[in-house]
Amino acid sequence: MASPHPTEIGYADYLRLDQVLNAQDLQSAKVGREAHDEMLFIIIHQTYELWFKQILHEIDRIQANFAHETIDDWRMGQILHSALRVNEILKLLVRQIDVLETMTPQDFLEFRDLLTSGSGFQSLQFRLVETRLGLSPEHRLLYDGTGVHSRLKAEESALLTEAENRPSLVEQLDTWLSRTPFVKAGSFAFSEAYRKAVLDFLTKDIQTLRSNQGLNADQREAEALALEKAKTSFKALFDPEAHSDAWRMSPQAVQAALFITVYSDRPVLHVPSRIFQTLMDIDETMTLWRYRHALMVQRMIGVKIGTGGSSGHDYLRQTAEKHRIFSDLFHLSTYLIPRSALPALPADVERMMGYVYAEEPAE
Repeated sequence: MASPHPTEIGYADYLRLDQVLNAQDLQSAKVGREAHDEMLFIIIHQTYELWFKQILHEIDRIQANFAHETIDDWRMGQILHSALRVNEILKLLVRQIDVLETMTPQDFLEFRDLLTSGSGFQSLQFRLVETRLGLSPEHRLLYDGTGVHSRLKAEESALLTEAENRPSLVEQLDTWLSRTPFVKAGSFAFSEAYRKAVLDFLTKDIQTLRSNQGLNADQREAEALALEKAKTSFKALFDPEAHSDAWRMSPQAVQAALFITVYSDRPVLHVPSRIFQTLMDIDETMTLWRYRHALMVQRMIGVKIGTGGSSGHDYLRQTAEKHRIFSDLFHLSTYLIPRSALPALPADVERMMGYVYAEEPAE
């Protein structure tokens, strides 16, 4: 009978260090042209790929939990835990740029020509991370006039296409939010109560602004018009037919996300609210990584063509601005009002959002 325990295994064998530590194949050594910093360049990028693998492993668990029609509290805890871990890894990836920047532009030039068509743009795992989170093909910037698939091998392109055809995390978030029970419970309709509270608040702000003599007339009018525009946009939030293309999620999902954000101090909404915050952290950290990457490329090669024939710094800078994924959650802040101005929740809704073992209110 086979033993339930594996054969004793040592540290080096468990980590396959013979493969890992011998996976640095320096091209400069092959051509007899020593380039000391090529080792750093390879290790940094290999490490990136290992971390991308872990991020995808965490996204697997997040998406598996979101795939359930009813998501139990313990699953929500797992989703939050994995999302927090993803963000910590991303922060580590930003800090790795500090190490890479100990390489000078001239150090890089010693082996840059040996990279030929190699480019970070060809990282399948990073494209999978972006896609699985919710960066769709229609939201991707073209890369020197071509799509991302043109730079991948056929088998890699097939894997990316498979990921593109599966529900992304942002789509699963939309589905889950659309089922939120508290937005309309009994006689309470969040859309009506909150809409009135926000419009009243914005109207008061506009009146205060227009009477503010500390600003000149042009400033007062410009800011008042901006608030009027916010009012119009807010009204559209609760009108499915007028729902703006600026929102990626459905009107029902956006309303539910707003509800959770507004009443985040209620016990049952603590974890969902933290998930929102963490998804925004992930978006922000990825944006920071892209921007730091763009600055590093500019520092290393200036305005030259990037590795793999890319447009280098300009393309990377644009991705930092355009490849945002959870922008809807950021937009919600436009429509927040002070807690003191929030519409009161009916007692039955308050009870629904408390812990089940909380003491029932006295009759």
